[in-house]
Amino acid sequence: MPFPSDIEIAQSCKMDPIVSVAAKLNIPEDDLELYGRYKAKISHDLWNSVKDRPNGKLILVTAITPTPAGEGKTTTAVGLAQAMFKIGKKAALALREPSLGPVFGVKGGAAGGGYSQVVPMEDINIHFTGDLHAITAAHNLLAAMLDNSLQQGNPLNIDPRQIVLKRVMDMNDRSLRNIVIGLGGKANGVPRENGFDITVASEVMAIFCLATSLSDLKERLSRIIVAYTYDGKPVTCADLEAQGAMTMLLKDALKPNIVQTLEHTPAFIHGGPFANIAHGCNSIMATQYGLKLADYTITEAGFAADLGAEKFLDIVCRLGGIKPNAVVIVATVRALKMHGGVAKDKLGEVNMEALAAGIPNLEKHIENMNSFGLPVVVAVNAFPTDRPEELQLVEDKCAALGAKVVLSEIFAKGGEGGIEMAKAVVEACDQPNTFHYLYEPSMSPKEKITTIATKIYGADGVDFTADAEKDLKRFHDLGKDDLLVCMAKTQSSISDNANLKGRPTGFRVTVREVRLSAGAGFLVALCGAIMTMPGLPKRPAACNIDVDENGVISGLF
Repeated sequence: MPFPSDIEIAQSCKMDPIVSVAAKLNIPEDDLELYGRYKAKISHDLWNSVKDRPNGKLILVTAITPTPAGEGKTTTAVGLAQAMFKIGKKAALALREPSLGPVFGVKGGAAGGGYSQVVPMEDINIHFTGDLHAITAAHNLLAAMLDNSLQQGNPLNIDPRQIVLKRVMDMNDRSLRNIVIGLGGKANGVPRENGFDITVASEVMAIFCLATSLSDLKERLSRIIVAYTYDGKPVTCADLEAQGAMTMLLKDALKPNIVQTLEHTPAFIHGGPFANIAHGCNSIMATQYGLKLADYTITEAGFAADLGAEKFLDIVCRLGGIKPNAVVIVATVRALKMHGGVAKDKLGEVNMEALAAGIPNLEKHIENMNSFGLPVVVAVNAFPTDRPEELQLVEDKCAALGAKVVLSEIFAKGGEGGIEMAKAVVEACDQPNTFHYLYEPSMSPKEKITTIATKIYGADGVDFTADAEKDLKRFHDLGKDDLLVCMAKTQSSISDNANLKGRPTGFRVTVREVRLSAGAGFLVALCGAIMTMPGLPKRPAACNIDVDENGVISGLF
């Protein structure tokens, strides 16, 4: 029989009531706000009773540079959490919420795969508890109040040519990237150019995931810079007096969501910022709950270790006051061969030369995580075409860098296929840990950007365009030099050039623009063309999705 699809596996799962799942973490039923039988939000009141507990261990799951062959980072995170329970450890999972854009676009669902998924899979991928809709509404309220200020005589002296806030929607729609609004006469607003980003690229989403309380959320929202005046002064959300209403729209969304894996392991799924334009991690609040309620909390960061992991370690850990104990880097023999130059249709063939040529990509990611002072476990996702000699070569190369390699079969076997990985991770968590940040906030923005580019990407240096220099000068004059740095670049290469595979050398990074996310607390350095509103492919995934008369969904991954 053919292996069942992800949605078939998810629909065949008999879920436990979420009250029972939460009880595994000793969460009282009174602290659950139920969204049906299998989803719930955690009351803000619970935090007061757990905040003084010591933290459990924190494991970050990241990966090699993505390829079309697939790596399975989310699947590995889910499978590892399930495997932890298999070996008698109380574990929790913390993941991002999927965006509707990728669900209906190219990627499909984002709830793990095979027998390592979070459920109810359909709900998680579509609407869930409404968090992304609340973020969309809060962002667009701010945009509406900005344009209303222009319409009502422009008391803040806003220069319409220097408005930096776009509108957002949680959908891929390239036709909305650049639009003109306010047409139709004086009563319909002030005509100007505008556009849409996807919701997960909104600064409101980044703030949502970095906030540690409602008051922190409101304060961060108030700092969002929406425009500049005719004399170059920033106009903020606070100037428009929008932060209170925005916080009101987000007050329930800010409560972390709890669901379960196929094996009934508790899973917090909350927030989901873009991993290349923002920091690409679930909410700090969800991770903090996991650390207080479980002995081991597994989380993941978007894309490869050069993007998601660096941002998690330098931004999220710093702002959230949390410290990881170990890192899992996910790889596949197939993806490593692709980094070595093999075409996708040839990946099932043994090619030791290509594998050897691709392994340096993995080695660079291991070196980067070690440079933060963290122990590393490499999880090799198993494929039927893998050969013992190929796996042995990966193991030998990683051993030279002090990283233990384990074969992961969590896609086909669930937690049972990750027991060796779970044991290796527990052992890694018990190793000496000298975790430290890559840079200090007191460094200049150029120094921080150059540090990331040279130490993490392996670049020879950084070139700043005239536009980037102008941006940095403006932010210096605003007193923002001490903010953290969030790099925005292609996920397809360690470098800023998507065509450079493996472990590139002899290149320089070009920063073409720098944006200010004052509420989130970082400068975004854009390297290359980063798309903040994706488009749909020629045949979107939406074409394959359907629902029958009984409400049963098909085609969702």
